[in-house]
Amino acid sequence: MLEFLTMKERPLLVLASNSPRRRELIALVGLPFETIVPDVDESLLPGEAPRDYVRRLAVTKARAASPRADASQIVLAADTAVVDGDAVLGKPADPSDATRMLRQLRGRVHQVFTGIAVLRVRDGSLAADVCVTDVPMRAYGDDEIEAYVRTGDPLDKAGAYAIQHPRFQPVASMSGCYASVMGLPLCHAARLLSQMEAAPRADVPSNCQSFLKYNCPVYEEILAPQRAE
Repeated sequence: MLEFLTMKERPLLVLASNSPRRRELIALVGLPFETIVPDVDESLLPGEAPRDYVRRLAVTKARAASPRADASQIVLAADTAVVDGDAVLGKPADPSDATRMLRQLRGRVHQVFTGIAVLRVRDGSLAADVCVTDVPMRAYGDDEIEAYVRTGDPLDKAGAYAIQHPRFQPVASMSGCYASVMGLPLCHAARLLSQMEAAPRADVPSNCQSFLKYNCPVYEEILAPQRAE
């Protein structure tokens, strides 16, 4: 007996990222998704402000991924930058550069900017937002920096650190969006997806806080406009 294979329907959501952290986070919204990795030049333009930079890249990534998506799909993209004063810290070039960045950031407060864009493929509708989070770093020692750099973890991280690293734990405390520092502000994503008729099918604030083991003080403020509608 012959069996005829039918094409599987593609999931509603496309994540335009290859980041394992973003894949873990977007799964918390309860929507089936697939990933499409766009090829985008992430260079900072001369004189470009951090907020404009991450928003532009998020929008560019969403648009770059959309030709490979179906008309029925929604594309979500994000971009994160670590900002210390006027300096945008990208991924370190090598271990010595990672060491320099970590020394620069320790014992001080810097900011993480994450731009997020959601594009509805069928009509090209697009919504974008930026989340800014203050990140106070603890006064870790040179020996801790050296041990962390030896793990190789900082080399693919903006600012040369991962906030969630279990041993290094570089952040002293948090009072903003933890998920944004990891690369994807989930409540902002939920708000934008709802605008594109792709509302999450899960309790995003609850899932996020449970996954991150973090009592978020800002989710109600972020979602208040949506809940008031």
